[in-house]
Amino acid sequence: MLNEPTAAAIAYAHTMEEDGEFLVFDWGGGTMDATLLLHDDGFFDEKASRGVDMLGGLEIDARLRRMVLDRAPARRTWSESEQRQFTLDIERNKILLSTQESVRITTPDGIAVEIGQDEFSAAIQDLISRALDPVEECLDQARIDPSELKAVLMIGGSSQIPAVRDAVAEALDCELVGADLCHPMTAVAEGAAICAAAMDGELKSIIRVVNTHALGTITKDHRGKREFSSLIDRNQRLPQQRKKSYQPSRDGVSKLTVEVWEGDPDRPVDHPDNVKLTELVLTYPPQHSRTAEDGAFDLEYTYSKEGLLTVKATLQKTGRPVLDGEVRVFGDSAVPPEIKNELQKLFSLRTTGREAPRPTHPQPVVKHGAEGRTGSAAVSRPTPASLPKSVTAGKKPAAALVVDGSNLAWNGRPPRSAGGRPSFQALQAAIRSLRFKNPERDIHVVVDATLRHDVVPEERALVEEAIAAGTVVQPPAGTEGRGDALVISIADEIGGVIVSNDNFAPFQKANPWLLDDGRVLGATHSQGLWVFNKRRPNAAVPAGRRR
Repeated sequence: MLNEPTAAAIAYAHTMEEDGEFLVFDWGGGTMDATLLLHDDGFFDEKASRGVDMLGGLEIDARLRRMVLDRAPARRTWSESEQRQFTLDIERNKILLSTQESVRITTPDGIAVEIGQDEFSAAIQDLISRALDPVEECLDQARIDPSELKAVLMIGGSSQIPAVRDAVAEALDCELVGADLCHPMTAVAEGAAICAAAMDGELKSIIRVVNTHALGTITKDHRGKREFSSLIDRNQRLPQQRKKSYQPSRDGVSKLTVEVWEGDPDRPVDHPDNVKLTELVLTYPPQHSRTAEDGAFDLEYTYSKEGLLTVKATLQKTGRPVLDGEVRVFGDSAVPPEIKNELQKLFSLRTTGREAPRPTHPQPVVKHGAEGRTGSAAVSRPTPASLPKSVTAGKKPAAALVVDGSNLAWNGRPPRSAGGRPSFQALQAAIRSLRFKNPERDIHVVVDATLRHDVVPEERALVEEAIAAGTVVQPPAGTEGRGDALVISIADEIGGVIVSNDNFAPFQKANPWLLDDGRVLGATHSQGLWVFNKRRPNAAVPAGRRR
């Protein structure tokens, strides 16, 4: 087996025939990995490897998508095919931004948004900073200064974003290997092909296929201390075949357990670098003499170039084989009970993709008509009992968010006295941003009953559709306090967090929890981005103290 960073390094070393420390920066669609390899005369030794899960092209796509939707909020519900096409357009334009100064992305509503390379780079700087952490950790682990690196290889589509390459080059103060010598999308496949051809003798290459760890068994000395007895030392060119003689430590043995180990014979057996691969049983024939000397045998390991290990034991006295088998499954006999339990839990989980953001409210279910030609399929929400126990157990759900929709719709708008109007599209953009940043939370959106009349005529239909669909709610007719009272009532009922810039002064006396830390988030709209931070409303001034 060949890991991807080593394969990419093989492709580069095959062309350049350079020795030294190689750093492979692998940023693909789902994860980011940094691997430090030492190349010496055809040998590759992995010195350190670090990575970040859930950080890749998908996260960068999501950031570009948010930039577009903050500027052109959806005006209607998009079909599944429109959603898929929009997702594909986002990915394609992200790729184009690596070579173009700007791109124009059109939403399913037909609205075109122009995104520049510079602003896109600024929007993903935090992701790039997270991607640099494994690089620093690798260098620290191997105690290597960046100036000692012979080559820095960039593989994976995300590694080709100009801002990413600039950040890596600046952090390491070096010139990165270009795509002409290490193509980000094909280097791994090229390295694997070179390795396979070299193993089969079809290609003359400096690459050597060797075992990276010693292979052997366990013996006991006269005091009963367990020791690693090596048969095939590390860094031996494959295939290899080695033989060593052993005998039982006492008379009368009818069978022996042969432990097959991989690791470093110079370290104690219980060192983490030493791993028991499996156990094999050597059984003596019934008529065999029961003395220890007669039980002496030759143990032979054959390690193929494909990485398969065959173990054979032959009695020295008679030449009779007493053990002959291939090590097909490694580690079964060495798996601790707690690991087996965890594996059973993992196997019981159902395969799913990334969890989609939850809707702001339970969505209405539209059942198929009698002939199944109208409406959408009925959807049932999962119950806690239907979820994997390992997911639900011990995890406290995050508090729901209760959005003061009218307050956010007025955010950044001129006052009513100056002819200003609230923007429902701005509110929708704020909700999308909240949902993106808080996918695990329920979101309730409350608007005043007057909002549909306050917005511009073009937006009234959008407000009415949202109310009809239940994605936003408004106070029933005759409710005292307008939407503010409903926001507070919902948040109090469910222990939620209010999202608003209002102080709710008339309600503080009856609801002192409004001044508790963490119960209110403020909202700020800046250059197309919504930012939400904890805030504590100013305490209301008692009427008798006002001047």
